[in-house]
Amino acid sequence: MITLSRHLGFAAAVLLHMSVAFAADASRPNIVLIFADDLGYSDVGCFGAKDIRTPNIDRLAKEGTRFTSFYVSQPVCTASRASLMTGCYANRIGLAGALNHTSKAGIHADEVLLPELLQQRGYATAIFGKWHLGHRPEFSPLRHGFQEFRGIPYSNDNGPLHPVVKTIPSLPWIDGEKTAEVDPDQSQFTQRLTERAIQFLERHRDQPFFLYLPHIMPHVPIFASQKFKGRSGRGLYGDVVEELDWSVGTIIGALKRLGLEENTLVIFTSDNGPFLSYGEHAGTASPFREGKLTTFEGGVRTPCVMWCPKKIPAGRTCDEPVATIDLLPTIAKLVDAPLPKHRIDGLDVWPILSGQPNAHTPHQSLLFFSGDELQAIRSGNWKLHFAHDYLTVAGPPGRAGKPANFENMKPKSIEESGIRGIASRHGYEVRRIEQSLFNLKDDLSESRNVADNNLDVVRRLESLAEQARADLGDSLMKRRGSGVRAAGQVE
Repeated sequence: MITLSRHLGFAAAVLLHMSVAFAADASRPNIVLIFADDLGYSDVGCFGAKDIRTPNIDRLAKEGTRFTSFYVSQPVCTASRASLMTGCYANRIGLAGALNHTSKAGIHADEVLLPELLQQRGYATAIFGKWHLGHRPEFSPLRHGFQEFRGIPYSNDNGPLHPVVKTIPSLPWIDGEKTAEVDPDQSQFTQRLTERAIQFLERHRDQPFFLYLPHIMPHVPIFASQKFKGRSGRGLYGDVVEELDWSVGTIIGALKRLGLEENTLVIFTSDNGPFLSYGEHAGTASPFREGKLTTFEGGVRTPCVMWCPKKIPAGRTCDEPVATIDLLPTIAKLVDAPLPKHRIDGLDVWPILSGQPNAHTPHQSLLFFSGDELQAIRSGNWKLHFAHDYLTVAGPPGRAGKPANFENMKPKSIEESGIRGIASRHGYEVRRIEQSLFNLKDDLSESRNVADNNLDVVRRLESLAEQARADLGDSLMKRRGSGVRAAGQVE
């Protein structure tokens, strides 16, 4: 990752601005990070949903800022969360892809996570929801900066409710580091996590806190509590999203009731795009191409709203590219925490978040990996896809919680690896895109290859990609990166 030199002097001004902005506060800003699972870009009212009501998220956008070019580093669960928590591309820390109950890997003990930085600055820290950075004891969130944990160690289909794989053991519900239940009632997930979050806020109202709420929904299998069933205009999926919106409203209501709203930064976003093969049980990513598991915009661009009264402008829409890797360094600056000594990839984007005039992304480019493959790179409005295989829904999308092509499936093993193993388990087929250049300014659907007319742009992006491959590797090019660190491993 290369920073633009014209921003170096600007950084000093940013630090001064932040120190003034928070000088009047008796404590550093609280952080609430709400992370939905597989929520599509257009599944929220303020991002275009017409048949799902999200008044609380929409109100956050009205009172805060809507970020329309917000990116995750990979379009899949573990990798996306690894980047969120470390400020690194998942490939740098050896956590590309998604872990399951058979995995021996997890977050390395030497990595410094956002809650660890915040805990050093006196923050109370908690995670309620889905962890997915390793399920062995060594990888517990309680050993990586969180003081409280309640939720599940991996995705909610990683259990007996998986529609295709029938050999997965019970799904554990963890409290701290102990299994409190097995195969819990998934219709109560959103309610239970929200209740625990409110209790945390009430207990820590008098000290700075970091509340990480990685909701389990709307990843399949989806469930809504009885109160929300049948309420939306988009069936069960819409009901589930409306319940998530209720959770957001309940959290904001508690912050206001406790008098904490003016010193709390709330971030709402999703880990990747929608799981399209599940059809009516999946979201949408209009106007983008494809969804989860692909590096097209539908897989890596997610809805994002940030709210912090008096510090983040109200009623604003920002289309400047921002990524989850940027949250750790930005929050670290806000709370005056030193960055990790090892290299990270994210950069401070507070000038963008706070609406400073002429603030632009400090990144020359953003990289999009799938597994260990560097599949695409964005710089400005240009996005270059390198030739690669990708997943698309195999035939009509699934119904009633089943993936596409379910009728023709045979029982699969969760240990099947690679793109074809994923395709066979989840109703996708494999297609190929040759190297293509898209101008996102007027082609959000990535449908018009303009490479032939912009060879200078192609060469520039190829050069940036070569630098990235030398650092992070690229299995497409059979390259090993010199800056890659190992994930944690157990025998």
